[in-house]
Amino acid sequence: MQVEALSVELRSRPMWEAADLGVRLVQANAASVWRTVTPVMLGLLMLLMPLFWVKSWLPLLLLFWLKPWLDRSILFVLARAIFGQPTRFRDLWQAQRSVWWGSLVLTLVVKRLSLWRSFTQPIEQLEHQRGTSRRQRARLLMSGQRGYGFGLQGMFYKLEVLCGLSLLGLAIHFAPEGGARDIWKWLMNSGPSGSAEIFQFLAYSGLVLLLEPFFVAAGFAMYINRRVELESWDIEQEFRRAFA
Repeated sequence: MQVEALSVELRSRPMWEAADLGVRLVQANAASVWRTVTPVMLGLLMLLMPLFWVKSWLPLLLLFWLKPWLDRSILFVLARAIFGQPTRFRDLWQAQRSVWWGSLVLTLVVKRLSLWRSFTQPIEQLEHQRGTSRRQRARLLMSGQRGYGFGLQGMFYKLEVLCGLSLLGLAIHFAPEGGARDIWKWLMNSGPSGSAEIFQFLAYSGLVLLLEPFFVAAGFAMYINRRVELESWDIEQEFRRAFA
């Protein structure tokens, strides 16, 4: 990696401070993140919506399962952002073979079951480690740090639930007088049209699109921070600047 080209200041940080740096990275590159990832999400929704006619709960389950696949597009944008490169959807489209279809089984099985996937995702996607070397690399980076990766994932799962409950609370709060109970019954007991399931699916899709970039970025920043600790990237960056 060209350490001297990084647009972020490299130094060893507490892991939660590193996660906050990831959040700031998304904020600073919001245009690149959402103009690139939103078309991917819309395409995914178009593929999943017809499945309501198979089983009403199937699209929601598949969207949840496919989140690690969506994360690959987000990490693609963020990896360019730390080098100061803006991203558009056409850039992702040109790289789709490696981003979308690379290591598909690993992404949909191993990463889906991982308890710290945003922390370790760059090992496979950016370092292109495979098999034994990937497992050894993951053990090294996570040595003494597994609790942070697990805590980050658990925190964002809780945030998703909290945001979902907040949306439900808003719907009930702004319901016409006497209509709160009807909205609750509609959401909990969908009729033959499956309209409640469609609403839940679209609401969850919006939450994923909003929150997932921050989750991926926080884990990516933890990964960068861990490499700074292990490989002294901060010292290398300062030397390159001093003697440039």
